[in-house]
Amino acid sequence: MGSFDNIMLGLDEAITGLFGQWNLYTSVIFTIFAGFLAYQIAARQDPDTHPLLLARQAQASPVRHEGESPVYRSQAAPHGMPLNTGLSVKDPGASKWARGRDGDLRDVWRQAVAGVQEDGPSKGATGRILTVLGTENVTEYPLDDITRQINLIGQHILDQGGNRVAIYLPNSVELIVTLFACAFYNMTAVILPFDQPDDAVISMLRRSAADTVVTAPGSFPFDIVVKNYPSLRQLIWVVDEGSKHMDWNEVPQGTGGSVNVSTWQDIVNDSPVDAGKELPPIEGQKEPRDVTIFWQPKPGIAEEMVRFTSANIMSAIAALLFSVPTSQRMGPSDLFLPADSLANTHTLVLTLGALYSNASVAFNSVAVQANDLAIATRGIAPTIIVATPAALLKTHQESGDSLTSLVARNLHWLQTRSLTQNGVMPVAGLLSSYYDRFRPALGSKPGKLRLIFTAERIGAETPRLSSTVLSDLRALAGARIMYALTAPKVAGAVTQTNFYDYRAFDDECSHFGPPLTSTEIMLKDTDEHKNTDALSKGEIFVRGPCVAGSEAALGVAGVIRDDNTLAYV
Repeated sequence: MGSFDNIMLGLDEAITGLFGQWNLYTSVIFTIFAGFLAYQIAARQDPDTHPLLLARQAQASPVRHEGESPVYRSQAAPHGMPLNTGLSVKDPGASKWARGRDGDLRDVWRQAVAGVQEDGPSKGATGRILTVLGTENVTEYPLDDITRQINLIGQHILDQGGNRVAIYLPNSVELIVTLFACAFYNMTAVILPFDQPDDAVISMLRRSAADTVVTAPGSFPFDIVVKNYPSLRQLIWVVDEGSKHMDWNEVPQGTGGSVNVSTWQDIVNDSPVDAGKELPPIEGQKEPRDVTIFWQPKPGIAEEMVRFTSANIMSAIAALLFSVPTSQRMGPSDLFLPADSLANTHTLVLTLGALYSNASVAFNSVAVQANDLAIATRGIAPTIIVATPAALLKTHQESGDSLTSLVARNLHWLQTRSLTQNGVMPVAGLLSSYYDRFRPALGSKPGKLRLIFTAERIGAETPRLSSTVLSDLRALAGARIMYALTAPKVAGAVTQTNFYDYRAFDDECSHFGPPLTSTEIMLKDTDEHKNTDALSKGEIFVRGPCVAGSEAALGVAGVIRDDNTLAYV
């Protein structure tokens, strides 16, 4: 008992001595320490995804052949399971447990019109289709009117003997309508990159054997094309509001009247009001035709023509939609803006995915060469955009120039640290509200943007984005960014970074993530790079249902990093 009393007596004296020496400085130190501890506990957030999911992002095959790396697949499409081939479209009346069809372009528009099918608060909701002209002129197109245009344009081209339809337009409703018209009326769509030299346009028409062209006045060299490409049989002008009063049906002298010229507006307006309101039935429909795309390499090199089957495109749509976590996928609450040319399959496939997801879609003609996102997003408040790397680099530079004060630089450091060190997307708060003044003007309502898609185009001399630049842009834009690797013969993308991958490294070009669920990749030996059991390095080859011809060599060397993501050597 004596020893216990001594212990208690010593403890009592220690406590008494501590509080006996308590003063103002002790109170300040204690308050700061307690406040810091409370803040750390209250502000602590779990990472958006488990770090182990980023440590090994693709699955390698258990064996490899000599001169090759293992075959790498997405963790969501492991070896032994089929790659993602389509959207699992279920026809009306089919059992909810039955496996759906892969679908085709016609199913994309049918879904856009039908609205959300799953039970829930958004059941039956549909997206809107918008055209943006300037800062205030935003036009909405009812879905029934677009269905009518699809039918009337498709039937007109078919009645005039059209078979292969070249679409030479900037991003617009008419481009998408013509694409769907070709799908519903069994014609081949040929999407030409817009704003090209005359000789390039003629060359693409010859190589694609197009007999019909849908284009806009002032951008298409009609006289030159007619003289140099006698196979042209039909031309449809898409005339803007200010030029409707002119006679666009006149055929230039010397053509012999061989080209049937009409305007989009006349075809639609001269038809009966009730004509074309119902889509052709599913029963008895023919197999869908191909879609021809021209891949634009670096200047001075002829475009590469690629024919994608409907199956290629549907597989790509399904894979890109699946790459976004379920809780973050596109839906009726989103406004999607393709701020890159729809002639690029990555942008086109994402736009078709947005339509299928019943998101609203805005078309802006300046987006064809949109290197200024502030201009491309004027007048609307997009939640998801597809942007070029050049546009993102310009945004990064302009926003970085505004971070001149000590407070701004430290706030930016805190934002990026939350991303790179904690794996957490910064949330709204007192500090972030002050940081908002330094954010780029992307849309009419700051804070609405939540996701940016961008892509490296192989062989096109696309500006490369480092992981540090991507991290800065995530903080500045307040949006996640998914960086993809795209190639001529691959619809959609070859690989794409993880939705929650915010890591930053010391690199000149970020990695491109793991394969999508529609692709598998391997690397083959070259003279400079050899594969070993410990290192996968060589020329990139890709296979899958979204690849034209099922397999393609990409012509560039890549390396598989320790986290099983693909990067340039």
